[in-house]
Amino acid sequence: MKMTVYGAEAICASCAQAPSSIETAEWLRAAIGRKFGEEIRVRYIDIDHPETETDRLFCGKIAHDEYFYPLVVACGTVIGEGIPSLKSIFRFLEQHGFKPKLENS
Repeated sequence: MKMTVYGAEAICASCAQAPSSIETAEWLRAAIGRKFGEEIRVRYIDIDHPETETDRLFCGKIAHDEYFYPLVVACGTVIGEGIPSLKSIFRFLEQHGFKPKLENS
């Protein structure tokens, strides 16, 4: 599965105390990798430089204040924005068939 974090270098005005969008993408990549393994790829897209038509759609919605960034999207579904919640992202992944790795005892 591919998960995309949309954001910008500048921190969202309503998220002044939050990490940057790039830091959020790195944090998600590490947290998801620890819990689920490497099956889920987290990519970062700067809202000023969309790569695909889907990227242009979500970046446009951010530009028109429909969403805050960082915006986390997977399977065409928004699963987090502003300060994303790991709990809701993990729940989304489990609902899509991903199982947490077995923890070492």
